[in-house]
Order: sequence, then structure tokens, then C-alpha cells
Amino acid sequence: MNFFKRLFGGGGEAPEQDKALYLYVKCSKCASPLRVRIDTRNELSPEFDEGEGVAGYILRKEMMDSKCFRLMYATLRFDERRRELGREIEGGEFISPDEYARLSEPQVPSS
Repeated sequence: MNFFKRLFGGGGEAPEQDKALYLYVKCSKCASPLRVRIDTRNELSPEFDEGEGVAGYILRKEMMDSKCFRLMYATLRFDERRRELGREIEGGEFISPDEYARLSEPQVPSS
């Protein structure tokens, strides 16, 4: 029985914590909010120093909202321990998780 639990999962194992980075973005054309999940273990590209090894990481992400379908481009830089150093965006703006939640709420028409 333990073989099948290990093979198919289950049991009392705790699920792995989500170590992803979430970007919250608003399109500059239609103001549509967007949440993008970044897997910092797999999606970052290393940047190398000459002869020194990995100096840091960079992420270039294309994003598209579901309203006007306009592309937005984000560039994030990370140090060698994958801690964020800075971010830039074209075609949109970064927003807070609270603002994303507020903008994502269904709009109830006034009577």
C-alpha cells in the first residue's frame, strides 16, 4: 500500500510551499488588471561575469491582458541569490496586490 501512496501521492506529506513571485500589472491602454506567476527557480536567465560565474539573473516577461490583448513587457533583475534588485515595465504599470483585487472585483451596475 505504501508503494502506491508514494507512486500516486497522498498520505500525510505537507505540500511544497509556493516559492513563486507574483507580478500585479495594469494595462496602460485599457486599465485591465493582470496577475502573472513567475517561477524564480526555472524562469530566470543567468547573467555571467567574465571568469566569475553567475553575477545575477534577469527575467524578461511578455504579458497580455484579456481585454484589449495588448502586449506588456516586464524586465526584472535579480542578484546571485535570486533576490529582486529592480523592475521596469513597458505598456503597463505595476500595481499592488490590493489594487489588483479591487480592480478584479466584478462591477455591479448602479440602479
